[in-house]
Amino acid sequence: MREEEKNRDSKDRRYEFHIEEDQKGTRIDLVLSLLLPEISRSFIQKLFEKGMVRVEGKPCASKKYKVQTGELVEICLPEPEILSVEPEDIPLDIVYEDEDVLVVNKPRGMVVHPAAGNYTGTLVNAVMFHCGDRLSSINGVIRPGIVHRIDKDTSGLLMIAKNDMAHESLSRQLAEHSITRRYQALVYDNIKEEEGTVDAPIGRDPKNRLRQAVTDMDYGRRAVTHYRVLERLGRYTFIEARLETGRTHQIRVHMAYIHHPLVGDPVYGPRKSIKAEGQMLHARVLGFVHPRTGAYMEFESPLPEYFSQCLDRLRTKG
Repeated sequence: MREEEKNRDSKDRRYEFHIEEDQKGTRIDLVLSLLLPEISRSFIQKLFEKGMVRVEGKPCASKKYKVQTGELVEICLPEPEILSVEPEDIPLDIVYEDEDVLVVNKPRGMVVHPAAGNYTGTLVNAVMFHCGDRLSSINGVIRPGIVHRIDKDTSGLLMIAKNDMAHESLSRQLAEHSITRRYQALVYDNIKEEEGTVDAPIGRDPKNRLRQAVTDMDYGRRAVTHYRVLERLGRYTFIEARLETGRTHQIRVHMAYIHHPLVGDPVYGPRKSIKAEGQMLHARVLGFVHPRTGAYMEFESPLPEYFSQCLDRLRTKG
């Protein structure tokens, strides 16, 4: 169970957890990243160096420490820095908006949040201009309002939290795997079965730090992708992929793992590929329980024109 400890003399956020039986023997950084899904694992790992993670009241210096049942783990998240990223008047394709939640249709090619050397033209820049200071602060200064993300070259639906209450609710739903996230993708080769599930942990590729890969559970996080065939197009298959978990590059890594990489994927796809205007992956359906009303809401985004045209060309060839 998670508890937030409020300190009147500090704006740092402190959380306490008691380790449960099913978490025993797991690396502490992995446990914390699962309990705090809104915080990136890399950010959590840096907190160990600063002495901001404690076990049974004592600083824990090792992110590889394996927790034991009943242990009290404390983590302190520092006060968000002053945001230096500037709002930009970039058009947004808004699918839904109210006082708590914003759902947008992100175009292919747009980065979700700023990173080193890329502080302009992102979805965050656009959302900051649209919402002003009406965004959650939970995920820090670089990702205000960002509960989850999709890759730069993936198009489709993304939800934004406009306050901390909404952020915590949506993050909890993500952790519980109750949010509906269905993607459509075009992959190489003909998938023989009509549907299937890939249940394989994903972590940083030890051979290439810029890639993710299916890896050992000690170094990765459980990842589950369900898929079903929508249409067979000769040497290609048009599929729907449903995320149970949401790891970095999950669909791309899992489909490559079962030898059906995405068409247009420059990282996990084959070096020689058919001519495609980008990565053929679209976040088609997004559904969640509204943080304030408790009503289930579901949204759908049509395929982008370039994606539909690619499918039409393959149908014509068939």
